Amino acid sequence: MAHLQQPHTNAAIQMSKANLFYAQSGGVTSVINASACGVIETARQHKDRIGKVYAGRNGIVGALREELIDTGKETARAIAALRSTPSGAFGSCRYKLKSVTENRREYERLMEVFRAHNIRYFLYNGGGDSQDTANKFAQFSLEQGFPITCIGIPKTVDNDLPGTDNCPGFGSVAKYVAVSIREAGLDVASMCESSTKVFVMEVMGRHAGWIAGAAGLASEQEGDAPHIILFPEIPFNREKFLNKVKRCVKKFGYCAIVVSEGAQNADGSFLVDTGGRDAFGHAQLGGVAPLIANLIKDELGYKYHWAVADYLQRAARHIASATDVKQAYAVGKAAVEFALKGKNAVMPAIIRGKGKRYTWRIGEARLADVANIEKMMPRNYICRDGFHITDAAREYFRPLIRGEDYPNFKNGLILKPSTALGGLNQDKGPYPYARAILAITILFHRHNVASC
Repeated sequence: MAHLQQPHTNAAIQMSKANLFYAQSGGVTSVINASACGVIETARQHKDRIGKVYAGRNGIVGALREELIDTGKETARAIAALRSTPSGAFGSCRYKLKSVTENRREYERLMEVFRAHNIRYFLYNGGGDSQDTANKFAQFSLEQGFPITCIGIPKTVDNDLPGTDNCPGFGSVAKYVAVSIREAGLDVASMCESSTKVFVMEVMGRHAGWIAGAAGLASEQEGDAPHIILFPEIPFNREKFLNKVKRCVKKFGYCAIVVSEGAQNADGSFLVDTGGRDAFGHAQLGGVAPLIANLIKDELGYKYHWAVADYLQRAARHIASATDVKQAYAVGKAAVEFALKGKNAVMPAIIRGKGKRYTWRIGEARLADVANIEKMMPRNYICRDGFHITDAAREYFRPLIRGEDYPNFKNGLILKPSTALGGLNQDKGPYPYARAILAITILFHRHNVASC
């Protein structure tokens, strides 16, 4: 049950051990909880320097509302189980802090909560926007004379963070889409003589085609699905595309296509744009698969089926990559170690080793060099005609999907996180009125900035 903490005096704060705040941000992945596990288990190994480990209920919003989950009330077994559970165990959010000049009150509110709970370490698990938030708050805390060590923890299925070879969450999505298009391709191949000729699978990727490209691993010899990949980096050419589809059906009997949700026209506009914006200001996409399928039907007359991987691709813990799980845990562990070493405004990064045998280690990247920057697919990873991947891309992708790390099942179903998503184990601080005011501010923010 939640309990109300008494206000901390300055003397009490000086004498007590520093506490740590961890939050999950943006779209979750099948391995983000492995990073949470790495954070919490590593922090528990340093009880001489770290007091409590708080998790924000629903990300940074949990800090603004002072809804902090005391992970110390969870058993070691429950925390260890996080490593193999999907979703965001503590809740995530799409909530972007504006600049200090635009909304100073939010930064002051975070500082109030962190002071009240003697939080000196802030670990933010997310993508480019989240790294931007951590970087901004690190600078603000210095200006306020209450330095907060801010460490970003990389996470994004889009694999578009710079400064790291790959992003935790991506390897498992890559494995999911490659396996899915292989299975669907075999299905269509068995029916194409008298039924479906075309299958279109839509995957995530707003500006970067990493996920779509990874699906290309399923094609190991001529005729294997996918036959065509549509990347955001390559402008869509209607005539070339339709000719390619026609040739594939003639040669192989069917055509399997993977299309990134962010596929673009020559002028840079998306093939499909719903017109909405998420809370980070990004265009809301989706629906390019039926558009492509209907184009083929109208122009070539082929019977088709289409599918949108959507949340399934990022939630699929049952087919997670073992490499991805290990790396997700490692960046969480490294984030705590970085904080204890006095590093600030940095992010653990995955550094690929040289040589034919795949190796990796943890390095670091400055948040200023990561925030709000997208890493696109290199042109040499995409075939000359723009419809598939090269051998260089295969060498990059292959080790990221290797290995199986099956979760625990009960009654035929994957186990859910046992840590509290609801009101359990929350510590409420000494600012209930301010918390109510901030809740109103957040609702106003969401009303004016659409979120998904």
